[in-house]
Amino acid sequence: QVQVVESGGGLVQAGGSLRLSCAASGRTSSIYVMAWFRQAPGKEREFVANIRWSGGSTYYADSAKGRFAISRDNAKNTVYLQMNNLKPEDTAVYYCAARYVSSWSTTLRDYNYWGQGTQVTVSS
Repeated sequence: QVQVVESGGGLVQAGGSLRLSCAASGRTSSIYVMAWFRQAPGKEREFVANIRWSGGSTYYADSAKGRFAISRDNAKNTVYLQMNNLKPEDTAVYYCAARYVSSWSTTLRDYNYWGQGTQVTVSS
């Protein structure tokens, strides 16, 4: 079992920055990739970015490219999402997820463990 807990959400003005954290615990050695997803009110949960737990390869949704950066600190079992130049349309609950199957995925259903989410609100 793996547990993931997000933190770092909040209220920020458009153009501002936030850094989200995702702390993993339990059988972290089984993790292959960690990801961030988000869900805006009335919309489906969507992929934002992911990172390979070992090696650090990353992949971003088009909406995140150039503004968001995903990183990890294996010593702390923590993944980060640095979000810059935030826009009102970035307002959502942001979820961290872990996948233990050894293949890359940006699909929601392919992730095995999920956190409770952290709210990000961007005001205009």
